[in-house]
Amino acid sequence: MHPILSKGKLGLYLAAWLPVGSLLASLAKLSTPRSGAEAALLALPLAVVYGFVCLGSWSLCRAMPIGRRSLLRIGAAQGAAAVVSSGLWVLIGGGWSAILGRSSQDSGTLPRFLHDIPLFFSAGVFLYLLSATLHYLLIAFEASREAETQALELQVLARDAQLSALTAQVKPHFLFNSLNSISALTASDPQGARRMCLLLADFLRRSVALGRQAAIPLGDEAALARTFLAIEQVRFGERLGVEIEMEQAAEACLVPPLLLQPLVENAVGHGIAHRVEGGTVRLRARLAAGRLEILVENPCDPERPASRGAGVGLANVRARLAAVHGSRARLEVESEPERFRVTILLPATQGAAGDAGGGAVLPGRASEELAS
Repeated sequence: MHPILSKGKLGLYLAAWLPVGSLLASLAKLSTPRSGAEAALLALPLAVVYGFVCLGSWSLCRAMPIGRRSLLRIGAAQGAAAVVSSGLWVLIGGGWSAILGRSSQDSGTLPRFLHDIPLFFSAGVFLYLLSATLHYLLIAFEASREAETQALELQVLARDAQLSALTAQVKPHFLFNSLNSISALTASDPQGARRMCLLLADFLRRSVALGRQAAIPLGDEAALARTFLAIEQVRFGERLGVEIEMEQAAEACLVPPLLLQPLVENAVGHGIAHRVEGGTVRLRARLAAGRLEILVENPCDPERPASRGAGVGLANVRARLAAVHGSRARLEVESEPERFRVTILLPATQGAAGDAGGGAVLPGRASEELAS
C-alpha cells in the first residue's frame, strides 16, 4: 500500500495538487483565450485526478529500485509510464471539457481544450516524472530509516547479550567461592556448613527471580547483599561486621540486578579475609542532585599486594554500568593503606520496590538480622 494511503494523509496530498491546478489554469488561459472561471473549472479537477494517477508511480518505483536496475532501463520504464499516464489524463480531460461545454452550453469548450492538448500532455509527462522522482526519494528515506532502526535494534540486542554474559559471569564466580567455603566447614563446623547451604539456596532463588528483570529496586538488591553477607558470617563469625544505611528514597531507585554482590564479595574476600581481627563492611546509599550514590567500604591489610581487590568484580560492575547508562554512570575506586572504598554514581530512576522473596534492607536492622 502507498505510504500516503496507509498513513491517512491522502487529503493533504490532494490539497498539494491544487496549486498545480492553479498553475495549469493560468497556462491554459494564456495559451487559449478563455475565461478564468472556465480555466479553473477545467484545470483544478484535472489536477486532483492526476494526483491519483501519479500515485501509481509508487508501485513502479518499488518494482524497479535504483541501484538494482540500470538507469537506462529505469528511465525507459518511467518515461513509458509517463507517456501512458499523460495520454490517459488527456483523454479524461477531453471528456471533462465536453461535460463542461454541455453544462454551460458553450460549444467552444471542447475545441479550446483540443487546442491545449500539447500543453496538458507535456505537463502530464513532467508531473509524472517529478512524482516518480519524489517517490524514489521517499523510498530512499524509508530505507535509511529502516536501516537506522535495524542498527538500533542490533545495538540493543548486543547490549542485552553483553549484560546477560556479564550477569552470568557473576553467579559462577560467587557459587564456586561459596562451595569452597562449605567444603571447608563440613569437617570443622557441620552445622555452619548446613546453614550456609540453606543461605546459598535462598540467595540463588532470589537471584534467579530478580535476574530475569532488566532492573530491580536497590532495596531488593540490598536484600541479596544481605543474604550473601549472612553466608560469609557463617564462615567468619564475629570477624565480619556489617553496617547498611540506605535512604528510603534510594531504596526505590532501579539498578541492574547483582550490581552490589561483586562489590561486597570483594570487600569480604580481599579485605576482611586478610585481616586477623576482621572488620566491618559498610554499605551506604543516598540521593544527591538527582543521582544515586552507592558506597561500599571495607578495611584491608596495609601490607596487601597492590593488585589485590582490582580484579573480575570491579571490571564486571564497571562494564555493566557502561552498558546500561553509558557515560552517565561511573565507578570510583579509592584505595588507602588500610581502607578500600568503591563508589557508584548513576542516574536516579525511581521504581516500585518488588517483593522477590526478600524486600529491602532497613537502616539499622542489617547487623541485627545478619547476626540472628
